[in-house]
Amino acid sequence: MRIDLHAHTTMSDGTDSPRQLVHAAKAANLDVVAIVDHDSTRGWDEAADAALETGVSLVRGTEVSAKYQGISVHLLSYLHDPLAPVLVQQNGRVRDARVNRARTIVSLIEQDYPITWDDVLAQTEEGTTIGRPHIADALVAAGSIGTRSQAFAEILFPGSPYYVPHYAPDAIDAIAAIREAGGVAVFAHPGANARGRVVPDHVIGEMVEAGLQGLEVFHRDNPLEQRERLLTLANSHDLLITGSSDYHGDGKPNRLGENTTDPAVFAAIEELGVTSVVRS
Repeated sequence: MRIDLHAHTTMSDGTDSPRQLVHAAKAANLDVVAIVDHDSTRGWDEAADAALETGVSLVRGTEVSAKYQGISVHLLSYLHDPLAPVLVQQNGRVRDARVNRARTIVSLIEQDYPITWDDVLAQTEEGTTIGRPHIADALVAAGSIGTRSQAFAEILFPGSPYYVPHYAPDAIDAIAAIREAGGVAVFAHPGANARGRVVPDHVIGEMVEAGLQGLEVFHRDNPLEQRERLLTLANSHDLLITGSSDYHGDGKPNRLGENTTDPAVFAAIEELGVTSVVRS
């Protein structure tokens, strides 16, 4: 089995619709794909319909934005109850904060580049969780920059005059919310040190005590030395070890299936979650 447990759609910062994502997974010869849009479950139904059409098994989830003492922490919540109040409220607050942040960033950028808030909205669909990637896409559409990656590197990076932080829950609280919602909590790209600071070993221990169940070890943003560190931590804490692409369609160079998860780990995740994997 070829299993990719981390992919995004137009409901957050991907460029494929939920239906297109599942069809892309089929074309990439995947047996299983997970939809984990940022702080949103709005693409679940469309993706589920496509899974039934294509025969690709679908894991429904969310990527939860959190922080630990100022360090960005992204948590993958698999197979949770989408109506669980604790996670619905948390994700709603984060989405609202993202919109307010994006509006502020645009108000700063439009002083130097020819984009408006309407230009950003033109890069989204109804229900999209709006964020910096859509501002980047508006800059590309305006001809101000070549690619989304270039926009992040030159304009939208932390520390730039246009950068604005946004609210995110404490990572320990976010893990508790995932578990309360019946989800399987996996730390996404925890060794991605090119993105910024990563949490030290003892913090991962604290996260395990709070209910963390896995580490996404095999990810292109985790360099080799970080993968070795994470494998040691996963084995010492008896954590699930996953591998994923973090696919965003044309939004990033990541390709579906470039890293995959062992079928035994997938079976464990399926056993632990409270909602079902969608199968045809």
